[in-house]
Amino acid sequence: MKSILLTLSLLVSGFISIKATPFTSSPLALDGAALTRTIVRPVLYVNETITTHLVMPENIKLVDLSTDKIAGNQCADNIVRLKPSSALADQQFIGTVTLVGERNIALYDLLYTKNPKEAATLYYVPTQHLSAYQNPSVKMPSKEIAQYAWAIFCSDRKFYNIKSKAYGVSMRVNNIYSVGDYFFIDFSLHNHTNVKYDIEELRVKLMDKKETKATNSQTIELTPEYLLFDTKTFKKDYRNVLVLKKLTFPEEKILQIEIYESQISGRTLQIPISYEDVLHADAISEDVINNLPIR
Repeated sequence: MKSILLTLSLLVSGFISIKATPFTSSPLALDGAALTRTIVRPVLYVNETITTHLVMPENIKLVDLSTDKIAGNQCADNIVRLKPSSALADQQFIGTVTLVGERNIALYDLLYTKNPKEAATLYYVPTQHLSAYQNPSVKMPSKEIAQYAWAIFCSDRKFYNIKSKAYGVSMRVNNIYSVGDYFFIDFSLHNHTNVKYDIEELRVKLMDKKETKATNSQTIELTPEYLLFDTKTFKKDYRNVLVLKKLTFPEEKILQIEIYESQISGRTLQIPISYEDVLHADAISEDVINNLPIR
């Protein structure tokens, strides 16, 4: 009790002082005024003669520039390019760029440099600059979809009853997997002729088992979320994995994959998948898990 009273008396008399000192970075010029940045973020140097490309490790969903002194756009799924609109004062703080990805956010402060050699040209966003967040619009990141598709491509065939043949080309479904909110359909083509096949487009449709001219006959075209390979031509063998958002449909409908040849007398290949086959989609098996890259 005596020690507590002694401590209190020392504090009151000024013998012991407690002082909180916030950490700040050095002052930066903003429109000629001094600015102290109390939140430390990674810094990128830019110059009006240099285009700076930022590469995210995942697809970018949104880019925000806090100032109109920087011009920029998204030039690829995971790449953004930036450039100051005009020359500014050396070391001037211009603003902040925010990159919102599928599962992560990256923020950078942009500083102007009068020396073009100091400006970033191609910058890969490192993992230590990413802040994780849960994006409700992204059920599975593109990178993860690609990893599962590759693992399924490398797995053994488990479906033997889904196949068709036309124009000397046979088509078959090797596997159907259900992963999260997606169907992964692994299929193959084999060309029995000596004429190579040039793919013009691949389409997926939900349609009636028996097409009629009735007005109530309806075909719904589905857009694949992902296609493992973008191969446009093959001579003998072709294999790919397409990814669809998980869906259910009545038994009188079929899911049909159609591949169109780019020749004038193009061979159109079709393979129907029944609802029963979709219901038998496998969960991820051990051989698929073994083919997944180490993450």
